[in-house]
Amino acid sequence: MCTDDIHEDAPRDGEHGIGRRALFVTGAASALTLATMSFASAADGSRSTKTLKGTLPPGAPDYVYLPVDVPSGVREIKVSYTYEKATGLPAGTQNNALDIGLFDERGTALGGEGFRGWSGGARTEFFVRADDATPGYIPGPVRPGRWNIALGPYTVAPEGLPYEVTVTLTHGKPGETPRPTYPPQRARGRGRAWYRGDCHLHSWYSDGRRTPREIGELARAAGLDFINTSDHNTHSAHAHWSDVAGDDLLVMIGEEITTRNGHVVALGTDPGTFVDWRYRARDNRWAKYAQQIRRAGGLVVPAHPHATCIGCGWKFGFGEADAVEVWNGPYTPDDEVSLADWDNTLVAYARSARSKGRTGWIPAMGNSDAHRDPDRVGGPQTVVLADDLSREAIQAGIKAGHSYVAESSSVELTFTATGGKGAAAGIGERLTVSPDAPVTITLKAKASSDCTLHLVTDQGTLFTSAAGATSATWTTTASYAAYARAEIRHTPTTQGLPGPLAAFTNPIFLGS
Repeated sequence: MCTDDIHEDAPRDGEHGIGRRALFVTGAASALTLATMSFASAADGSRSTKTLKGTLPPGAPDYVYLPVDVPSGVREIKVSYTYEKATGLPAGTQNNALDIGLFDERGTALGGEGFRGWSGGARTEFFVRADDATPGYIPGPVRPGRWNIALGPYTVAPEGLPYEVTVTLTHGKPGETPRPTYPPQRARGRGRAWYRGDCHLHSWYSDGRRTPREIGELARAAGLDFINTSDHNTHSAHAHWSDVAGDDLLVMIGEEITTRNGHVVALGTDPGTFVDWRYRARDNRWAKYAQQIRRAGGLVVPAHPHATCIGCGWKFGFGEADAVEVWNGPYTPDDEVSLADWDNTLVAYARSARSKGRTGWIPAMGNSDAHRDPDRVGGPQTVVLADDLSREAIQAGIKAGHSYVAESSSVELTFTATGGKGAAAGIGERLTVSPDAPVTITLKAKASSDCTLHLVTDQGTLFTSAAGATSATWTTTASYAAYARAEIRHTPTTQGLPGPLAAFTNPIFLGS
């Protein structure tokens, strides 16, 4: 049994003492609701503070809510918290980790109508008032009613997770909530061209350590034309990127929805869009939120699907995906697994296409997932063929698979397939040819001298160049290769494994 002790530093109405937890069913999952903190009205300029202590048991629900009854006349709510790490745990046992966020008087129902911010485990305190808020939180009036502090016991040690939460209300007249401004949806561009971007970035509005301005400077230095913001489980950063955008840099805005069963980037949503994250695959809620992303003009991109961190592996399937993040940050074995898994989806599509049961294929992309130094913005980056440097055109290029992924702006490539009578196709396209007609695959590349060029089909890698080669030509047929894609790899660093990627392309499909 979990007990909660409430301590107060200012007089209040109502009962003192120990409150008992109550268990409520929210529809998607059970949620633990702790004893309510009740505050009384007070004179302007005064502060009221209360503290709650307790211990969450192993197996606690994903989200635990601490109700706070806020009276009228409150200017600011401030929350701080601490929790204890366990000592002497057996090897392999997860230690305590506790996230935190805030919902206002509109409630905690899924969908986030009452959402006022989330900082996960990145901060130990935050405040919200009308004219300002801690990064990760949404400025706005502190209206009277029942607010809720959301605690997320990410992992709980066998002996439980001791915690302490302190709430301070400052009484007085509210300030004025600023009117948000957002980045433009188009930059100058070069017409139809290849544009470089990084669509998975974290600022200090979630668990990053860089300001939007610093990220913009690093994006320009990396040779990027566009970026997409993707702070964890909050849209609080959306109004802070307008000064970063410019004629030379398109800034799209989104969110990384960080569930307990995987993460997904909402790429290029409408300003102010918030997408809830409080569900698991077994709750059958994901399709609803994927549709919300699309209604808001965004793309659904599962992130690092085979990452090994707790809760990071993608468990929702790819039926709702517009693209998938195959390469995330510095190239590691889980990226190699993601690449192989994605290639299997191409094989499945090629099989269905040949039986005329076309169900669509999922393009790949790569992003840095940069949080702080030394994370490299633009490492890797997705290079997209688009009609313009605009949100709509970049999204169209990504969704069509007219793109390749490169480790940096120093890597460039062209990849084409040509058939009889002058027919040609580029990355993400289909070359329509008869099954036995000759097809010439051509790869030209600019990369470091240790790199080898590879041509990959539904049978596997069928061509590998010598190190340092800058071009490759290979002839095949549609009956032999349902598709072809290119990889550029460095010298292997681990025996028995392929070398790290320098670049890879989306496929060119072959046949009718």
